[in-house]
Amino acid sequence: MKILTVIGARPQIIKAAALSRAINKGFSDRVEEKILHTGQHYDANMSAVFFDEMGIPRPHFNLNTGSGKHGVQTAKMIAGIEEVLENETFDAIVLYGDTNSTIAGAVAASKLHLPIVHIEAGLRSFNMAMPEEINRIVCDNLSTVLFAPTQTAVDNLRREGFLSSKATFADGNRRHVFHSGDIMYDNSLYFARLADEKTDILRRLGLEDEKFVLATIHRDNNTDDPERLTAIAEALLEITERGYKIVLPLHPRTKKLLPQNLSEDDYRRITSNPDILIIPPVSFFEIIVLERHASLIMTDSGGLQKEAYFFRKPCLILRPETEWVEIVEQHAGIITDADKELIVRSFDEYIDTEPQFPPLFGDGHSAEFMLDKTLDIIGR
Repeated sequence: MKILTVIGARPQIIKAAALSRAINKGFSDRVEEKILHTGQHYDANMSAVFFDEMGIPRPHFNLNTGSGKHGVQTAKMIAGIEEVLENETFDAIVLYGDTNSTIAGAVAASKLHLPIVHIEAGLRSFNMAMPEEINRIVCDNLSTVLFAPTQTAVDNLRREGFLSSKATFADGNRRHVFHSGDIMYDNSLYFARLADEKTDILRRLGLEDEKFVLATIHRDNNTDDPERLTAIAEALLEITERGYKIVLPLHPRTKKLLPQNLSEDDYRRITSNPDILIIPPVSFFEIIVLERHASLIMTDSGGLQKEAYFFRKPCLILRPETEWVEIVEQHAGIITDADKELIVRSFDEYIDTEPQFPPLFGDGHSAEFMLDKTLDIIGR
């Protein structure tokens, strides 16, 4: 079986590492993988460094799409992916998550009648104002093989009729849904053992004996809205008064919009506060070390919510909803949205609690399961 793996954003690069590793260790005689990088994340710290750290094969194709409006960026990706698929024969395309790279791959492959394998299928925020929600729903509907990371994701697909679908694809393929576990959990288990040896970020930031919170902000509804961004910034400032430092790796869009959408006074207070450590985007090993040693994680990232759970850290979710409802149901996280008072109150409550973290995301061998099932369904 010959597959084309499409990646474009940093989380997809990380997820792809688990699949590539599984192919190399146990499937190299049956699976040939080629990697296409759309260039959606083009900053070196957001992309290239991850290939170096995790030993992922360099992409065979790079579209160098860069940033832009959703429609323009997605259209460029569709055209580039379509050209690759027309010039070389593949048995399936593998797509991850819910980015513009995901929907572009789904549209291009479906028009050419190529089976689509969607990893992280069935996630739903039920917020159609999120571009990611649109992307994941479209990809699910175009996919032949859907790997759902949790039982909640399977239940979402069942309610939407995927498990009883009468849809047929090229060559008579029917739709298949599997509860696979989470491929990111595979990576977290594998790389956690190596992370402390690969980086000295705690020493460099002076955090070896410090209590600190890891915070990330990148979603456009937070960064582009001055009122929401101000509420989050003021919550961070108040949390530092509790005796905690805050590590804030800045996504490029957040770095650009922080001075634009905060008042001059709030921007000065954030950037001059010695207990708020504003740093560039970090590498995969660095983020693992920060997650493992933080007292609490605050984020609007879906990936970091899960990783907080993997490393048994309470999480404040800076969004009005979450796809990972299991985290909230286990009281391991709380949705605070961009509500300053709720953020601070939830911090005070969660910083002294010890949530339970039952195994919800598989056994750490999701990639092998996915390869086995894909070979059964699509393999030559």
